[in-house]
Amino acid sequence: MGLFFKKTESSERGGYSDKQTKKVRLIILAIFILTILSGSLDYPVLWDKSVNWINSKIGINVPQFHKIPFKLGLDLQGGTHLVYQADLSTIDTGERDASLEGIRDVIERRVNLFGVAEPIVQINRSGESYRLIVDLPGVTDVKSAIDMIGATPYLEFKEQKEQAETDAILKKQQEGDVEAQNTDPYFKSTQLTGRYLKKSQLAFDQTTNNPHVSLEFTDEGGKIFAELTKNNVGKVLAIYLDGSPISIPRVQEEISGGKAQITGTFTLQEAKELAQRLNAGALPVPINLISQQNVGASLGHESLTESLKAGIIGFLAILLFMIVFYRLSGFFASISLIIYVIFILALFKLIPVTLTLAGIAGFLLSMGMAVDANMLIFSRSKEELKAGRSFPDAITNGTKRAWPSIRDGNFTTILVGLVLFIFGTSFVKGFALTLIVGNLVSMFSAIVITNYLIKFFHRSRPDKSEKIWL
Repeated sequence: MGLFFKKTESSERGGYSDKQTKKVRLIILAIFILTILSGSLDYPVLWDKSVNWINSKIGINVPQFHKIPFKLGLDLQGGTHLVYQADLSTIDTGERDASLEGIRDVIERRVNLFGVAEPIVQINRSGESYRLIVDLPGVTDVKSAIDMIGATPYLEFKEQKEQAETDAILKKQQEGDVEAQNTDPYFKSTQLTGRYLKKSQLAFDQTTNNPHVSLEFTDEGGKIFAELTKNNVGKVLAIYLDGSPISIPRVQEEISGGKAQITGTFTLQEAKELAQRLNAGALPVPINLISQQNVGASLGHESLTESLKAGIIGFLAILLFMIVFYRLSGFFASISLIIYVIFILALFKLIPVTLTLAGIAGFLLSMGMAVDANMLIFSRSKEELKAGRSFPDAITNGTKRAWPSIRDGNFTTILVGLVLFIFGTSFVKGFALTLIVGNLVSMFSAIVITNYLIKFFHRSRPDKSEKIWL
C-alpha cells in the first residue's frame, strides 16, 4: 500500500489555518464597517462631503448621514443650576416617593413649554431632606429660570376646621405663639392636591358669562373629591393656589365624576393664564429655592476647550508609549485605541450621554483601562514567546492568561460606577455613566480589536523575527 503526504487544513502560513484566516478577515471587515459608520456619526461632515461629490459626479442620490448632536452638560454648555427643598411634611411616608416623581414630571413639562432643551431634573434624598436639582442648559438668566419654575402653582383643596379648633389657634396667635402664627386657623389640608389634576380649561358661566376654570381629576382624584364633598355637605371647601385661597365655595351636595370649577373675580386673561399654568402642572407638594448658580457660556466653552486639549495630549502620550515599548503590536494597539475613541463617541451620541467635565474625566479614565488591558495581554504574550511558542500562539495564550485580570479589574470598576450612578448626584452620575460605558467598550477594544488586527497583519506578512512585533 502506497503512502502519500496530504496537505492538512492547518497549512502553516504564519501559524494560522485557512479557517482561522477566513474568520480573522470577516471580523476585521466587520470592525472596519463599524468604524466607518461610527466615525460618520461622530463627524458627519466627512460623509456628507463625500456623498455630495459622488452625487455630482455619478448623478445618483446617496443620502447624507443622520446628524445627532452631542449632548453637553451644564458646565460645558452654560446655563442655570437650581436646588429646591421639597416640603413633604403633610405627605404620608409611603407616598413621598410618588410625590417626588410627580414634582419632577411637572417641572420637566413646565420647563419644556418654555423651549428649554434637555432639562435635567433629579431627586436627591439625604436622611429626611428631599431636594430637587434642576439643570437648565442654555438658560443663563437666573431670574427667568426661577420664574419659570416658580410659576408652576401648588394647588390644594382644604377642609374647614371645627370652630373650637379655629378659636384655639386664634387665641394662641394673639398670645404670640410662633407655631400658631404659621398655622392656618380656618382650613386644614386634605389629600386632594394638584398631583391628581388631569386637565384644566377656560370656561364661561352660562348665566353670568363670567370666566372660570374647570378642572378634571384623575380617577383616583375623582374618588377623593367625591369623598371630600360627601363629608363636607353644607360646609365650605376652600381651593388654595400657592398657599392663598382663590375660591371658597360651599358644598351643596356630593360631587362625583371627578370634575370641579374654580370660580372667583377673574378677568378673562387671568382665567386663561391660570388654566395654562394648571395644565403645565400643579405641584403635588410645595418647593422652596435654597440654592442657585449660573454657569456662563464662555466659562463652559473654556472648560470644554481645556478638557479636550488635556485629553488629546494624554491620548498622544499613550500612543507614543505603546509604540515605543511594544513595537508593531503597540502600533496596532494604538490603532485599536483610536477605534475605541470613535466607538465610544458614537455611543455617547446614541444613548445619549450628557457630557460634563466629570463625564469627560470618566471617559479618559476608561481609556487608561483600555491601555492597561493591552499591556497585560502583551506582557503575558512575551512570557509565552520566552517559553518557545510561536507569535500567533503567544498572542492567543497571552490573551487567555490576561483575561481573568482584565475581567476582574474592569468589572470591579464597573461595579463602583453602578454604585455612583445609583446613589450619586447629577455630576457624579455623568462620571459614572461614561466610566461604565467606557470600560465595557475598552474590554471589547483590547480583547477583540487589538487581537484581530495583530492576527490579520501578521498573517498577511509573517516576519522571521518576532522582535519587531513585541
